Amino acid sequence: MTPSLTVEQIRTRIAERQTTATVLATRSLAAIDAGDGALNCFLTRSRERAFEQAARIDAIADRGDPLPPLAGVPVGIKDVLSTRGVRTTCGSRILSNYVPAYDATAVARLENAGAVMVGKTNCDEFAMGSSTENSAFGPTRNPRDPSRVPGGSSGGSAAAVAAGLCTAALGTDTGGSIRQPAAFCGIVGLLPTYGRVSRYGLAAFASSLDHVGPLTVSCRDAAHLLQALAGADPLDATCSLQPVPDYVAALEGPIRGLRIGVPDFGKGLQPGVAAAVEHAIDRLRGAGCVVSRVSLPLNDAGIAVYYVLATAEASSNLARYDGVRYGLRKPAATLPEMIRQTRNAGFGAEVKRRVLLGTYVLSAGYYDAYYRKAQQVRALLARGFAQAFAEVDVILTPTTPTTAFALGQESSSPVERYLADVYTVPADLAGIPALSVPCGQSEGLPVGVQFVGRPFDEALLLRLGHHFERLNAA
Repeated sequence: MTPSLTVEQIRTRIAERQTTATVLATRSLAAIDAGDGALNCFLTRSRERAFEQAARIDAIADRGDPLPPLAGVPVGIKDVLSTRGVRTTCGSRILSNYVPAYDATAVARLENAGAVMVGKTNCDEFAMGSSTENSAFGPTRNPRDPSRVPGGSSGGSAAAVAAGLCTAALGTDTGGSIRQPAAFCGIVGLLPTYGRVSRYGLAAFASSLDHVGPLTVSCRDAAHLLQALAGADPLDATCSLQPVPDYVAALEGPIRGLRIGVPDFGKGLQPGVAAAVEHAIDRLRGAGCVVSRVSLPLNDAGIAVYYVLATAEASSNLARYDGVRYGLRKPAATLPEMIRQTRNAGFGAEVKRRVLLGTYVLSAGYYDAYYRKAQQVRALLARGFAQAFAEVDVILTPTTPTTAFALGQESSSPVERYLADVYTVPADLAGIPALSVPCGQSEGLPVGVQFVGRPFDEALLLRLGHHFERLNAA
């Protein structure tokens, strides 16, 4: 696959018959076959479905009819999103042979817009992790440095896009799982507002926090994908009825005079990351943005709140994997023993850890002390963002406090890895949009800068990111 081709270039070349969707699908699948053995980005190839979709696009082009906006664009789908007739494992042994009978709405919308699904991408088991090392099917490696992780939990999607195995990919973000791997792999990752993109067909981790969003090489490509993904869905009661703007047209709006708030970044920020982000701030100030300090005092509590609420919801959501209805089943003499053995064999260590934590905080005697208190702090944190956005238009932070860490480092210190989400978790808790854009390097590894916006203000974030890409390339 040619990584330099954008969504618009692919559509134009197919329309002008310079190439075909079938040729592009063939190249993408060949690139996966040739390069994925060293990276482990894909858990399943969807060759038959890819070529069927490519043939439909080519038939439209042959007739001379207008092509759909994502015509022929090869995409990877994170393996927590349901795909009809294509294995969906959630990176877990408990679903290692599960084949859904329906498509997630996000998948269906991409294909309706002309995209070609080439496969399902690796991820931390049930999206629980920050490195894609928690997958039951082995870790994914970072194409920028294969000795390091690509981030997680959408690491397979991020690495596939960064390696040029597909043009774009879908990820999910519960505490940073789109933006953190985007930063580690040097690409763009967008967290839409909660409810902006349907979650129907997404295997639930933490239902009040889960988001679906795109990983791409550029903000323009991200705008094209969000255009296809966004909008109300009668199959998802949490999906917003808010009108969908023209994200692509909004990219060229001005950024001069845009008010950017910069909070205290706190401790633990690598010097090279800090330098890259400060350079990004200087570039934006030079482009006419008004940069000022902003206070977000409760953001420091974000990690603690997240690991109470997310684990509580996970313990409830994952109760359905019991060996009775679908997925792995371990034979045993009694039903309780069968459930125990199935879950013990099917779930990995990180999932077990989070289910136990969640069960504890929901248990009698601890519910008020932990879960209820976390919900109260979450409401205050969201209020703090609303107050900040009365003074500024966008909040800027590093995406991650460090660059990509070495393989094996997460298992040795899981708590340290939890703290690595310090900049990404607050937006998930508040349900507001955030965008990670590459802003340079530290010791040869990519660094990301994060733009956080008001609810449903993805268009402004993409515009700022688009202009910043130009500034960064100058």
